[in-house]
Amino acid sequence: MLQRTLILTLKRNFLPCGNTREQDSHLKGPKEPNVYKRRCEAAYAIYQLKLYMAFSTLQKMLSLVSLLLLVMLICSDHVSSYSNEETQALLKWKSTLHNHNHSFLLSWTLYPDPNNSTNSSTHHGTATGPCKWYGISCNHAGSVIRINLTESGLRGTLQAFSFSSFPNLAYVDVCINNLSGPIPPQIGLLSKLKYLDLSTNQFSGGIPPEIGLLTNLEVLHLVQNQLNGSIPHEIGQLSSLYELALYTNQLEGSIPASLGNLSNLASLYLYENQLSGSIPPEMGNLANLVEIYSDTNNLTGLIPSTFGNLKRLTTLYLFNNQLSGHIPPEIGNLTSLQGISLYANNLSGPIPASLGDLSGLTLLHLYANQLSGPIPPEIGNLKSLVDLELSENQLNGSIPTSLGNLTNLEILFLRDNHLSGYFPKEIGKLHKLVVLEIDTNRLSGSLPEGICQGGSLVRFTVSDNLLSGPIPKSMKNCRNLTRALFGGNQLTGNISEVVGDCPNLEYIDLSYNRFHGELSHNWGRCPQLQRLEMAGNDITGSIPEDFGISTNLTLLDLSSNHLVGEIPKKMGSLTSLLELKLNDNQLSGSIPPELGSLFSLAHLDLSANRLNGSITENLGACLNLHYLNLSNNKLSNRIPAQMGKLSHLSQLDLSHNLLSGEIPPQIEGLESLENLNLSHNNLSGFIPKAFEEMRGLSDIDISYNQLQGPIPNSKAFRDATIELLKGNKDLCGNVKGLQPCKNDSGAGQQPVKKGHKIVFIIVFPLLGALVLLFAFIGIFLIAERTKRTPEIEEGDVQNDLFSISTFDGRAMYEEIIKATKDFDPMYCIGKGGHGSVYKAELSSGNIVAVKKLYASDIDMANQRDFFNEVRALTEIKHRNIVKLLGFCSHPRHSFLVYEYLERGSLAAMLSREEAKKLGWATRINIIKGVAHALSYMHHDCSPPIVHRDISSNNILLDSQYEPHISDFGTAKLLKLDSSNQSALAGTFGYVAPGIVHSSINEEI
Repeated sequence: MLQRTLILTLKRNFLPCGNTREQDSHLKGPKEPNVYKRRCEAAYAIYQLKLYMAFSTLQKMLSLVSLLLLVMLICSDHVSSYSNEETQALLKWKSTLHNHNHSFLLSWTLYPDPNNSTNSSTHHGTATGPCKWYGISCNHAGSVIRINLTESGLRGTLQAFSFSSFPNLAYVDVCINNLSGPIPPQIGLLSKLKYLDLSTNQFSGGIPPEIGLLTNLEVLHLVQNQLNGSIPHEIGQLSSLYELALYTNQLEGSIPASLGNLSNLASLYLYENQLSGSIPPEMGNLANLVEIYSDTNNLTGLIPSTFGNLKRLTTLYLFNNQLSGHIPPEIGNLTSLQGISLYANNLSGPIPASLGDLSGLTLLHLYANQLSGPIPPEIGNLKSLVDLELSENQLNGSIPTSLGNLTNLEILFLRDNHLSGYFPKEIGKLHKLVVLEIDTNRLSGSLPEGICQGGSLVRFTVSDNLLSGPIPKSMKNCRNLTRALFGGNQLTGNISEVVGDCPNLEYIDLSYNRFHGELSHNWGRCPQLQRLEMAGNDITGSIPEDFGISTNLTLLDLSSNHLVGEIPKKMGSLTSLLELKLNDNQLSGSIPPELGSLFSLAHLDLSANRLNGSITENLGACLNLHYLNLSNNKLSNRIPAQMGKLSHLSQLDLSHNLLSGEIPPQIEGLESLENLNLSHNNLSGFIPKAFEEMRGLSDIDISYNQLQGPIPNSKAFRDATIELLKGNKDLCGNVKGLQPCKNDSGAGQQPVKKGHKIVFIIVFPLLGALVLLFAFIGIFLIAERTKRTPEIEEGDVQNDLFSISTFDGRAMYEEIIKATKDFDPMYCIGKGGHGSVYKAELSSGNIVAVKKLYASDIDMANQRDFFNEVRALTEIKHRNIVKLLGFCSHPRHSFLVYEYLERGSLAAMLSREEAKKLGWATRINIIKGVAHALSYMHHDCSPPIVHRDISSNNILLDSQYEPHISDFGTAKLLKLDSSNQSALAGTFGYVAPGIVHSSINEEI
């Protein structure tokens, strides 16, 4: 039928003349029969030829169609084979994931093909392939070519992933998941792979050398994992690679020289690892390289001069390493460079003048090195420069005036050098400057007048120079200024005229200059002010009652001036104040009780004034005080007992006053006290025995008082010299220069003593015999009871709970079981290596933390850790060590009961948004608290205790952010006067690096 249709069509199209002559009537020329006949014959011959050619073409087309159908049939078999194998491989891998039912992978399942009526249970090909699954893409043949599971919440490993089942896979991206374990070496079977991204997971182990078999690979990202070992030199075989990113891992060893073979490489990211050794000169062969980020490693040696060959390089970041030697002048050949950052190395020598040829440079960071010599004037040629930082070097000479040409400059750091000469007025022309810091040099002369004329300046620091003259008028109305530090110069002017319109000013330091005049109300024009320092000037007059200072103020330092009058009562309204320094003035009157409202105050110094009257009891409300100095005044009467509430106080100086009466016994409340000076007063009576409980006290001075009696038996008094104790009425004790303490005795007492000796000789042996008898009876009864006691039932735990608090053992156990619903996971607030911590609210309203050991961990070794922790915590008591309330050791449960600390561990706090609330004062308090606790354990405990696992996970915070050391499972009680050996213990990452790979064997 098809052939017949084609023939008719051909006849219709190719037949030149029909059965009648009229069909050719349109032809021109004579209508002679012979001519017409010849024409018809010729036309018919042509028709036959075309017909033959048509049939030939048809035959070829039919052959081609048949061949195509055959190929499609064969390919369909292969596609079905590929698709089925890939499908099964993906499903098998999915089944190994911990969350394989995750919503992202719900589409990863087999559904019957609706177009095929054959039973799918007997034909695998009837199920749809993975091409429509989430994250999967296929080619036209139905074979998987792309897997993109970025940020899909995957948890598991790649061990069960069958790489050999994906012959056409070209793109793999599983970044930002929770995949772990090693990278399988079978990944080298993906011969067509072009893109591989395993970043931001938890992969560990080394990079497999088989990765070098991926010769088509163009992009390799393995960043932000836990990979270790060295970079395999086989990566140098990836000739198609143009982007290599291995940053933020734990890679070590040297950078392989084979990377110099990656001729197509454009981007190299190796930062934040532990790479060492020198940078291979072969990297100079990478002619297409655009970016080098190898910062934050341990690289040593020189910067290769071959870097001068990298003509396309735009970014060179090698900061935070240990590179040494000179900066190679060949870097000046890199005309495409936009950013150079070499800070925090050991580079020396001069700054190369050739850097002035880098006309496109916008960032130049060379700070924190050992560079010397002058700043080359050629730097002024870098018209595109935005950020120039040369601080913390040994640069000398003057600041080149050519820096005034850097009209795009926004950030200029030249601090901590040896620069001298005048402050160049050309700097005042840099109207785009946002940050200018030139402090700690030897600059002289006056400040340029137009320094803030552009109005962009935010931070300005010129402290610790030799500058003189007034502060420029342009600075007074620098509205964007947040920080202005002028301290430690010879600047002059009236202090009341310094401040202008400064709505954003947060910190100003005018201390140790030659400013004069009186304090004014103008500071009210700085509503954001947090730190105001004016110490060491010639300021006179009184402190205004309404100073106008912002309630945001955290530090006020007016010390070492000539201020007179009383301390204003409104000072108590500065409720954010952390430090108040009014010392070394001529202030008089009493200490205002309103200062007791400064609940955040940590540092108060009112020393060297003319204050009189009593020490206000309200200071006992400043519970965050760490430093209190009221010395060298005329304060009188008793030391208020309320000062014993200052549990954070570490330094207290009340010396050189007129204080009288006894030292209050409440002083034992000063748990954190380290230094105490009560000298040169009129204190009398005995020294309280409470000092013996103050284990952190290290320095004491009680000289020149009227004290008497024995000195306390504490480290501070035992270590004190006679100079710190002399000038008292009748002190005695075991200190060189003091009389030993003796009981009063007369001649008439000798017969009595002789009679006492006879009684002792008779009574003590009898008492000893009775004690031994009762001891043997007790041991016998306990042994018999142990033999008779049957196995303890599940509910009978009275003999297994040893209470060391006011709690009854059995009742405490039952309440904990009830409060946690038999340790239901919903009450779990944390997990550790050997147990989980639960929150239990008791019927009394008390909340406790219960650390329950895992059942699998109740073996001999971990029981030793359990009782080790109990022993350590029952023998020590310190405000910065967690309090143990009780413990239970029983076949069913073994747990420890602690006080509950609301804010959890320091590690958890730092990982949450709440970390922003941890200001510097709070962080310092945390550090000091931990240090006090460690000092107490090491020096004041007998025997000393070594914790051996101090980490942020084991530091707990209470509601006031006070730190408490916890988890004494690995603690060791040292034997005095003997050798102590210890195996490796603690948390990796917090153990000293030199100890991680070797055991400890030290003499203590």
